[in-house]
Amino acid sequence: MIGDRLPAFGHLPARAPQRRSFLARALARPSLPAVVGLVVVVLFFAFAAPGLVSPFGLATVLDTAALLGIGGVAVALLLVAGQFDLSVGVIAVASSLLTALLIEVAGWSTVPALAVSLLAALSVGVVNGVLVVNTGLPSFLVTLATFLILQGTSQAGSQAVAGATRVGGLDQARGWSSVVTLFDGSMQVGNGRFSVSVLWWLALTALAAWGLWRTKFGNAVFACGGARQAAHELGVPVRRTTVALFCLTASAGWLLGTITLVRFGSVQAGGTVGILSGIDFIVVAVIGGCLLTGGYGSTIGAAVGALLYAVARQGITLAGWDPRWFQALLGALLLIALVANGVVRRRLKAVPRS
Repeated sequence: MIGDRLPAFGHLPARAPQRRSFLARALARPSLPAVVGLVVVVLFFAFAAPGLVSPFGLATVLDTAALLGIGGVAVALLLVAGQFDLSVGVIAVASSLLTALLIEVAGWSTVPALAVSLLAALSVGVVNGVLVVNTGLPSFLVTLATFLILQGTSQAGSQAVAGATRVGGLDQARGWSSVVTLFDGSMQVGNGRFSVSVLWWLALTALAAWGLWRTKFGNAVFACGGARQAAHELGVPVRRTTVALFCLTASAGWLLGTITLVRFGSVQAGGTVGILSGIDFIVVAVIGGCLLTGGYGSTIGAAVGALLYAVARQGITLAGWDPRWFQALLGALLLIALVANGVVRRRLKAVPRS
């Protein structure tokens, strides 16, 4: 019967199948809805808010996208594995607060304080991962508990140790100038200040994409999210992979906290990373093509989702609209992404590539 599908002689007419194949590959990319949405939003606000394409507008968009993308890419990896992490934002604040307390109260120099806060963030990631794999509790609830614990501890702890929930005046600390270039370097172009955080974002996105699609670790991530029990029976290190992913999101939180701490020279317990909250990282990962059920997603899509988020926010601001419209637009984008990803996932059973 297979032979009935082949011509008796000559070559197969390749044009039509190639067109269908190209369309199928395009639709199978998790990042496609985010890319289409980004193009539409950029074109719209390029006319509604021309300042968006000025050096100032571009610098602001890229800086917001970088901060959001660093956390969003790490969360995207975790979502592909079928897990959640709501604690990235609070880890950013708590780790930067620990750094500030070690410098201001304990008199440490900057680099050792940063190293200790990184170890503390990693320990939180290990605890989250171990609890999830050993207890079988939903990661949503485990990280929600972590969020509450860290938020309460950081506020009460800073008040008890430093006598205030805000710790500042760190720019005079020993070794502070040595970390400014690494975490808060910038380049002035016209009236726009382009931050080094953009380079961090691009580098981490490229590294995460390579790891997800070109390494055994990436295969294990997809296996954990697609069929966890079957993956475990086939020898995939499900437990170790899950713990490693929680450590990655914790490390991303530490990096975000460090960037904002070095940028402002202070930290507020109970605050957020700039204008971002913990749920924003999950939102951009979903907009970027990650399914909440796991086994499907893209780190590049999460980076595009972060850029889409930043363009929409800054475009609304520069257009002079009521900022509350951004929440409505973000909700609409999220809903469209959920529907589009669900339709694509049902119609295309092939493994996605991005």
